[in-house]
Amino acid sequence: MTDTSITHARSASGFDLAPPSPDELKRLEADLTPEEAEVLLHHGTEAPFCGGLLNNKTDGVYCCRLCGLPLFRAQTKFESGTGWPSFYAPIDEAHVRAIKDVSYGMVRIETRCARCDSHQGHVFPDGPPPTRQRYCINSVSLSFVADGDKLPDPLHRGDHL
Repeated sequence: MTDTSITHARSASGFDLAPPSPDELKRLEADLTPEEAEVLLHHGTEAPFCGGLLNNKTDGVYCCRLCGLPLFRAQTKFESGTGWPSFYAPIDEAHVRAIKDVSYGMVRIETRCARCDSHQGHVFPDGPPPTRQRYCINSVSLSFVADGDKLPDPLHRGDHL
């Protein structure tokens, strides 16, 4: 008989979605800058129009800065005028979690990495076709990998696109 309790959930695109162990998470968090930690771990927001990935036009993949899970393709990025990188769709719906956020007297939908639960940004229903969604993401929540380069694998799980 096979023990399925240790089977890791995989997304439709083949990525391991099992959360990092406490030791793995501690190791990943130790590598963050103070600004990255504030945004990713404490749900902060970087200032608009200053993120390092806002004006990036290179083809590639935007991954979670903490655990390396691919979240968005460059082809889904668009100019929203908001001051943060914006995307109309994730690489895989299972890679981004939506959480109701009622902070600051507003009702919004927070987006988090589905694997490590780090804060990425928010999603709004005012994006372009075909989804009409605007995933408004903090640059410091992401790492960018140009097409042809190897994806980050900080959890050593062998995930790849």
